[in-house]
Amino acid sequence: MAAKIIVLGSLNGNFESAFKKLAPLHAKQHFSFAIVTGNLFSAEQDADSLSRLLNGQVNVPLSTYFTVGTNPLPEQVIERIEKGEDVCENLHFLGKRSVTKTSDGIRIVALGGVLDKTIVGGQSKEQHLPLHTADDARILRGANSADILLTAIWPSGVWTGSNIPLTPEKQAAIVSSEEVAELCSALKPRYHFSTSPSDFFYEREPFFHPPSSESDDRPITRFISLAPFGNPAKEKALYAFNLQTREVTSSIPAGSTVSPFLAWTNPKKRSAPHDSGGQYGRFANGHDHHGNGHHARRRKGERGPLPGPDQCFFCLSNANLDTHMICSIGEESYVTTAKGPLPASDTFASSGLSFPCHQLIIPLPHEPTFRQMAGDANRIHQEMNKFKEALQAMVATQSRHKLGAVTWEISRQTGVHLHWQFLPVSIDLLRKGLVEAGFKVEAENRNFPPFQETELGSGVDETSDYFRVWLWSDDGDTGIRSKELVMRLDEGFRFDLQFGRRVMAKLLGLEDRLYWQDVVQSVADETKDVEKFKEVFKPWDFAA
Repeated sequence: MAAKIIVLGSLNGNFESAFKKLAPLHAKQHFSFAIVTGNLFSAEQDADSLSRLLNGQVNVPLSTYFTVGTNPLPEQVIERIEKGEDVCENLHFLGKRSVTKTSDGIRIVALGGVLDKTIVGGQSKEQHLPLHTADDARILRGANSADILLTAIWPSGVWTGSNIPLTPEKQAAIVSSEEVAELCSALKPRYHFSTSPSDFFYEREPFFHPPSSESDDRPITRFISLAPFGNPAKEKALYAFNLQTREVTSSIPAGSTVSPFLAWTNPKKRSAPHDSGGQYGRFANGHDHHGNGHHARRRKGERGPLPGPDQCFFCLSNANLDTHMICSIGEESYVTTAKGPLPASDTFASSGLSFPCHQLIIPLPHEPTFRQMAGDANRIHQEMNKFKEALQAMVATQSRHKLGAVTWEISRQTGVHLHWQFLPVSIDLLRKGLVEAGFKVEAENRNFPPFQETELGSGVDETSDYFRVWLWSDDGDTGIRSKELVMRLDEGFRFDLQFGRRVMAKLLGLEDRLYWQDVVQSVADETKDVEKFKEVFKPWDFAA
């Protein structure tokens, strides 16, 4: 079933008249939801109208989404958002950098604010200021796909190859960036909405993206920039359309052009994200998967957006991500230190490591298994394996071959976001077979399926759930020894998600640190350990 959507240009504080006009339209057309582009509020918002909005005296007739425009959000609005509440009934803040899936299954990727070129590296920390960084835009590319892309500024050169006139004066007034162009090129959204800086409406001809190596499909994007609502020139400020979820492009519309962004990187298309319940492990920050988001207050009986990458604590598009724990970001995956690490900061001090070195290697796509990454699985696995090998080499060198490493993965169709956990361990335990025995004995004691020694590669062809562990050591003399053990799990098998940590806690004599919640460090200590890790990892960090 198609979703009927209406999009509004910048309201600039005139939300009362806008929602008043929207009410009869919605009563007649029954829209699924509305989106406000640009600025919902003005830079000097009228206090009385804002008070009426926050007090529920302004009727917002249907679910309406907005992000940060080019004006800061009012303090009263920020306070409400930070409490995890909607601004008022039916008015939902998407976040400045977010991925949201509506109850209709429509996937919205939002990037608010203008590009702050003074920040050379890193993400913007303040989620309510009208600024974003190059890394904010780059991280959102990990969303992989979008039905609707919503940005406060235009993608650079979007008018290239277009026959729709855009005067030099209008071009000069437009705020645009290559980063947004790269984001549009990567996500290939079906619609890309922005806002015009003055009283004009612009709708470019549809443009098609080159096919990927996995598909002959040519995704079509329609770029539309709406004029401000209530503009004196009477330029178009409302845009209504129907959008069918999971619709495959069967033909290229007449008048379409090639993508104006062919000069920029065009990542291969990835499969749409899958979201389901599960445990996040040790990279959470106190929020749960099903609540405490910004959709807490809404009309009775109405379903809000389903939780997606914006609420997953392994997804870089999550605005609440503990970014101070990120150690290295590659093209397909990234490395972070674990929250509530199993080893303490001094566990391996005698072996040359002054930090826990409990690391997570996390793929960018929001998928529970490599199989669901489809055509991208092998490439993603290759980079994750490269990170694993770099960590192994670092541990061996830094410890002067006193330490080897154990890495494990839980692959479950009902999981949330695949990841690997990496831990150093004494080379003596590895070489004497005690680590392998530890995993096998614990599995036998729990009546788990037996381990098999095999090599799954990316695991893209695996149809069953599984737990696998890699054992690696290099003594600097006889060379490297490695082994991959796999435990295949039947559908519905109740597997202990703490199994890997439980085994390693016994082997390392750290059973008092089994539960990550009991050993969470302060932000200052986490930051200190991350900086120590990054300094030691520097010679092996191919993504730096």
